[in-house]
Amino acid sequence: MKTKEVKVKYEAWLNTETMHNSSVKWLSELKFAKDEQLFFDDLIKSYTLQLIDSKHYKESKKIIDKLSDFQTKTDSLIKTIVEHEKGLKIMADGINQIEQEEIYKKEHGKLIIVVSYFLEKYRALKAKLFSHIKSIIKEGKQKLLLQ
Repeated sequence: MKTKEVKVKYEAWLNTETMHNSSVKWLSELKFAKDEQLFFDDLIKSYTLQLIDSKHYKESKKIIDKLSDFQTKTDSLIKTIVEHEKGLKIMADGINQIEQEEIYKKEHGKLIIVVSYFLEKYRALKAKLFSHIKSIIKEGKQKLLLQ
């Protein structure tokens, strides 16, 4: 995933409380995504035979590979945000460290974009996975009805 250098234009409203709340919200969403990914693993295991069927294999492999990538990225983002949250003390210590505070705000601005992009792509993958499993289940039910 390539990222461009983004110039954040809304740094003025990034106060300590707002940044803390954002970080807490991101961690909550990412930890929930991590739990969801465990559910997806179980779902995939439940439908393994249908997913490796020759007509579904290519699409299934693509979705499962992307899901695996997202699991790795989720762990990485969680670590990044935890470290970012620890750095918030620069903003709250009452000491004017303008350069470090600006660096922290820029980092936070980049994280806003990275986390938003990640969650958007993750939701799209979830929809694709559910749609794929749904079509496999429907196909299985149709086969049962024809027998």
